[in-house]
This record gives sequence, C-alpha cells and structure tokens, in this order.
Amino acid sequence: MSATPATIPSWAVGDITVHRIDETLLPPATGPWLLPDATPEVVAGQDWLRPHFADDEGILRIDSHSFAFTAGGLRVLVDTGIGNGKTRANPAWHNLRTDYLERLTAAGFPPESVDLVILTHLHADHVGWNTREENGVWVPTFPGARYLTSRTEREFWAGYAMEDARRMMFEDSVLPVEEAGLLDLVDVPAEGTEIAPGLRLLPTPGHTPGHLAVELTSGGETALITGDCVHHPVQFARPGIGACVDIDPERSEATRRSLLGSLAGTDTLVLGTHFAPPTAGRVVADGSAYRLLPVPAA
Repeated sequence: MSATPATIPSWAVGDITVHRIDETLLPPATGPWLLPDATPEVVAGQDWLRPHFADDEGILRIDSHSFAFTAGGLRVLVDTGIGNGKTRANPAWHNLRTDYLERLTAAGFPPESVDLVILTHLHADHVGWNTREENGVWVPTFPGARYLTSRTEREFWAGYAMEDARRMMFEDSVLPVEEAGLLDLVDVPAEGTEIAPGLRLLPTPGHTPGHLAVELTSGGETALITGDCVHHPVQFARPGIGACVDIDPERSEATRRSLLGSLAGTDTLVLGTHFAPPTAGRVVADGSAYRLLPVPAA
C-alpha cells in the first residue's frame, strides 16, 4: 500500500515539523545480536519498555527509519537507512524492496527536493539510500542535495582496513556521492556547530569516532535526533549496555551517560533513529539511571 501524508508520523518542534520516514522493522534476532547485554531478564526488569519497545518475552523492537524536516530554509533528511537492492552480509539488510522513497515523497520531500542529507555516521544502515540503482549504476538518490558528515568520521574510515562487506557498502553508497562532488566534511568542535538557523551538529563519539547527533531548535522548543549513540531505550535504564559494533565501547558509554544526564528533566524531545514507535519521548531520571516518557506522533 502506498504511503499517504496521513500515515507519515510527525512531531512539532516549534515551527519545525519532523517526519519519520519508515523503512523497515528489523527482525527479532537484531536485539540479541546488537545489544547482547540487554538480556530478556534485564528487559523484564523495566516495565516501561513494554509494550512499545519490547515484547512480553523481553525481545527488543528495533526500527530502521530516517527523519525529514525543513529548518533554516533547508529541506533536510537525517540518515538514509539501509536502501533497496543492496548486497549486504546481514540478511535483514540484504536486497530490500521497501516503499521508503514513496513514504519520503508522501511526507512532502520527493528526492529531487532535498537540500541537505546529514549522515550521523557511515554505517550501512545509515547510508543506504544515499544512492539508488539506475541502469546498473549506483547514482545519488538526492542529486540536488549536499551530503554532510563529520571530517573525523570520513577520515577514520579512509584509514580503516575494511572487510569485504564494508568495502562494498562504501563502493555502492558512499563513493558515488563523493565522486559526484556532493559530500561535504564538517569539523565539529566539542560544543557542536550550527550549520543552519536552528540546526546544530553535536559530537557524540564512541559508536564511531566521528558520530554526530542532530539538534533542532525552534520557538523555544528543542529536539535531538540520536543516531546510534543510543540504539534502544533499554540503554536509558542501563547506560552501560553497549552495541557489539561500537568502535570504542568505553567512549560510547561515556557519551551516552553524559548525553542522558544533560537531557534528563528537560523538555527536549528525543527522536531515536532506531526506536520503534512511538519513537520519541523525553528523558526523566529513574533512580540512578533514566527512562523515556513516550511522546506519540501526530
């Protein structure tokens, strides 16, 4: 079924409307693989995770989606998911056929209208729709856009001894954008950097060295798009739970603890890049840790 504007979840942040562009719900096996310390016993101890973020058996729900909005006069897409028709080692990502572009268009962001694509980091499930296949060639999906990531991120992978699967991902989803002259690298200081009015990049390293979170501000309201510095709300309750693919687990945990501490008790709307619906919420203290109070989409 084709997406319609009524089926595109969204949240208001002042004058900015943030749309969630769904790609796919990841299979149940994703949780135990990605967050091995988030055992069913750990999940069972957090009643607030059910029913939205985990099922009654303690299996985590994990999504792949993007966020689209207009800020500072720019039509922006944050992360581009897994992509269609990509050869991937992870069977849950391999050769997908989703209606992602139809959903993006239904939200009012046809590919040719996008001005800026922000990549929180360069992992396969965040860069896939950078490109699409045309006549056997991978070409930029958003030809009128600048693609942006941190300089630290790109330079790290440039010096990394890539295994075949990662090299293939770069060849089909990153290099075509670079070769088209569309990729911009940004230096992001510790305090973050504003790239347009109301749109800031914040360094959240650990999962990858140049990982970014994206902050939106409008009309006195603020939202934060997490990327993968937090994969799942269970990490609010147990910030020490890391992902098996974190490049620097200790730094990832320190980043997560610092970020959650800064958000707790504020009105900042947290939008999780892999959080299953309702996806968004506010951070509150819960003993020595935190929990997420969901904010349903409009």
